[in-house]
Amino acid sequence: MTDKRVVIVTGAGSGIGAATARLLREEGHEVVASGRRAEPLRRLAEETGALAYPSDVGDPEAAGGLVRVALDAHGRVDGLVLNAGIGRGGTVGQLSMADWDEVMRTNVTGPLLLLRAAIPHLLDSRGAVVAVASVSALLNGPGNAPYAVSKAALLQLCRSVAVDHGRDGVRANIVCPSWVRTEMADRRMARFAEEADLGEDGVEAAYREVTRPLPLGRPGEPREVARAIGWLLSPAASYVNGAVLTVDGGATALDPGTLAFDYALTPRTGTGS
Repeated sequence: MTDKRVVIVTGAGSGIGAATARLLREEGHEVVASGRRAEPLRRLAEETGALAYPSDVGDPEAAGGLVRVALDAHGRVDGLVLNAGIGRGGTVGQLSMADWDEVMRTNVTGPLLLLRAAIPHLLDSRGAVVAVASVSALLNGPGNAPYAVSKAALLQLCRSVAVDHGRDGVRANIVCPSWVRTEMADRRMARFAEEADLGEDGVEAAYREVTRPLPLGRPGEPREVARAIGWLLSPAASYVNGAVLTVDGGATALDPGTLAFDYALTPRTGTGS
């Protein structure tokens, strides 16, 4: 890659995607920001100078169009951040097939379509791919089948690029965040707070409760994940390929069977107990 790179970021309207777009622009790179919602992308473009392209990359034509927009504007594609994703819950026996299909289309098929459109140009630039998966790709939780399966599939999709195209100069790596303060996580915290009757301080109380057992004891911030993504895109990570970087406050380092020795876990009271 040259010092100034052209990077496509999906799911750039909020959260980790928006933080990544901002960081890359601060470092002087060109960013093409994609997402389903036009208004957040417009605000991001006004703030940072990124090029906004509202699209649903689960649509093959939209995925190809996103790559063409980057080429028309900047003449090359050096990096691809596969961040767009949605979450749906359910056990294997109870999940909605409509939810399953939507999660797979957004979290797996969309990245595949964009990779297929971008790979020829990443080969030309000897570029880099970073997929934003989740610790759910590595560890599971109750009622999380669609999301966990999709993120595990995204991880292996990105590793397939690492294996198949590493000799061509294309690197592909994965970041796996734990709880990070994003719109999607806020919605999950709000539901948890209501179920558990956590009171007026609901969302913040929920974040405190779910992250209390983590070694760092707090949720992450989008920019903390963005910094990891920026490093993996950069020449500083030139020999990092097919790696899975957990950005999780130590969640995956912790043996849950030891929690009782170090934490005073008390039963939750309220409607969700």
